[in-house]
Amino acid sequence: MRPVNPRGAWTLFLRETRRFLNVKMQTVVAPALTAILYLLVFRYAMGARQVPGLGVDYFTFLIPGLVMMSMLQNAFANTSSSMILGKVMNVHIYLLMAPLSALEVVAAFLAAAVVRAFVVGAVLLAVLAPFTNVPLNHPELVLAYGVLGSVLMGGLGLVAGIWSNKFDDVALVNNFLIMPLTFLSGVFYSVKQLPPLWQQVNHFNPFFYLIDGFRYGFLGVGDTEPFTALWVVALAALACGGACWHLWRIGWRLKE
Repeated sequence: MRPVNPRGAWTLFLRETRRFLNVKMQTVVAPALTAILYLLVFRYAMGARQVPGLGVDYFTFLIPGLVMMSMLQNAFANTSSSMILGKVMNVHIYLLMAPLSALEVVAAFLAAAVVRAFVVGAVLLAVLAPFTNVPLNHPELVLAYGVLGSVLMGGLGLVAGIWSNKFDDVALVNNFLIMPLTFLSGVFYSVKQLPPLWQQVNHFNPFFYLIDGFRYGFLGVGDTEPFTALWVVALAALACGGACWHLWRIGWRLKE
């Protein structure tokens, strides 16, 4: 068993954080700009309509969902891109040989993913602050769902990066799994607007609980009971983190 190496884990965390900050126009500004374009399009398309069953205007309803969607996608992108770049450049062997336990490596990767997610979310909220007044009813829920969602998506990105052998493999996971699940998670609509059958189907989408719980933290209204769903999200994040730890510990598809 390797000794605890907090300095090594901190160094890896700094490497991952500086990696995305060095290209902030691509990793921070571009996602925020994309989310703002979504807001502008839907703002003029929907006007001042109210969201059925929730009693809030559509623009206010949309902002927390878009912020959370951007955070989730960026957490996934941070770990998956780092892993596949390391594979393509064949530098993971040095990380595997470093005096770092699997837990320390995974914790550093996931912590950097959380930082990137929150930086993107903060930039997006800061840009939108002058144009709207989004309430903050439950800051503890915003923080909890933000952290757990970023950990979950960072873990999925780590698993996808470990599994992938080329950039096309990561794009496959992102385009055919992550993007559909996030877009169909209630970012742009309330599930109460759907027929009963599709409401039930939507409840099998784990991203739905992340978006709805995060939105509830701001607006105080949602489609589920956020404090109960928080336990489901926490267990999913823990399971995903455990899977990352196991895959790194055995070096699955990293030693090929």
